[in-house]
Amino acid sequence: MTSTTERPGAPSGHAAVVRPPSWWDRQGDVIMRRPFNEWTFTHMNWLMPTERVARGDRHRPLPHDPYPMDLTYRFEGHDRTLHELHRRTFTTAFVVLHRGAIVHEYYPGAFATSRSRMQLFSVSKSVTSLMVGVAIAEGTIGSVKDHITDYRPDFLGTAYEETTLEELLTMTSGVGDLEAWDVPDSGIKRFEQAVMGGGDVAAVIRSAPRTAPAGESFNYSTFDAQVLGWVLEAATGKSLAAYASDHLWCHLGADRDAYYWLTRAKPRSALGSGSFNATARDLARLGQLMVDDGMAGGVQVVPRDWVRRSRGSDLPQLAVGALGPSGYAHYGYANQWWTLGPSCFDAYTALGVHGQYLYVDPAADVVIVKCSAWPTQDDERRDRETITALRRIADHFACTR
Repeated sequence: MTSTTERPGAPSGHAAVVRPPSWWDRQGDVIMRRPFNEWTFTHMNWLMPTERVARGDRHRPLPHDPYPMDLTYRFEGHDRTLHELHRRTFTTAFVVLHRGAIVHEYYPGAFATSRSRMQLFSVSKSVTSLMVGVAIAEGTIGSVKDHITDYRPDFLGTAYEETTLEELLTMTSGVGDLEAWDVPDSGIKRFEQAVMGGGDVAAVIRSAPRTAPAGESFNYSTFDAQVLGWVLEAATGKSLAAYASDHLWCHLGADRDAYYWLTRAKPRSALGSGSFNATARDLARLGQLMVDDGMAGGVQVVPRDWVRRSRGSDLPQLAVGALGPSGYAHYGYANQWWTLGPSCFDAYTALGVHGQYLYVDPAADVVIVKCSAWPTQDDERRDRETITALRRIADHFACTR
């Protein structure tokens, strides 16, 4: 149903037709809204075009070593059970590895199973970082000191013109505003609408303004990660999905192929910033790769030094508690991963909106995958409770087994 209103500045008596937002404008909101998101987050391949990330020929089943998970964690003055965590934080899939074996696995999501491929949102950023490390090691990318425009000259004349890959990896490019999902015309909402509605995604990012000097401060940026993925594609001559298949996923012994969903507009493009989908078990395999310093199946898949730089940064603006308004106080940042302590032996995590986690604790040899269907993109309290519970689990295994 259309409505009419007086357009500001229009001659008296002339009404401008104001149409409600179309499906193309609103589909992102619908996909992410509860209770629909319990289904959409396990069926993105039904909603968007996709490209397969092949698992390779060699399958290595994860060993099982079941362990009763009747522990509690303390949050805001109350002792909570894991059942309460799942209920309070809308868990859909939960997998815990210790020493490479599944010690606990639970799928409370209405549509989630061990074979469901979960929409991982910004966990994709951490996957992109791993592939950049591989590309640097094989020489297809020169170094983190290279500029975006060395690979994407279409960014000449934009705020990204002098930005280095290092600044993209640390989200210190100084380009773009705070990401605000609840502001209709914010950069991230225009990005979402372009991705899902067939718009020009690159044009949205190229129009982003410079808001801070490069390298000086952290500002969480989906744009930075998306440009990093485009650089990887330009440098390697392969799509993200093809490169991930050949250089990452085929080494994990995965249960299933993964996939990226793609932009609607052609030429279609994966989102290195947020469209990777995989099973919870296979994501746990990726976490075990990080625990094992980049090794999987006897192969050095990701360079050891690259894995180590993902555990923490020496930059003071990336320290835990120093990220500013676009990072929660219990996090630091390094190499497209969220860090949790000053030491390289501390835990760190990949994160995605609506409660997606790949939690890695190298010292405890623990990996935890938690997929969720939060009603909102971000929620500091739910995030803090989740991290408290995951730390409690890892500490338990570090001390008792």
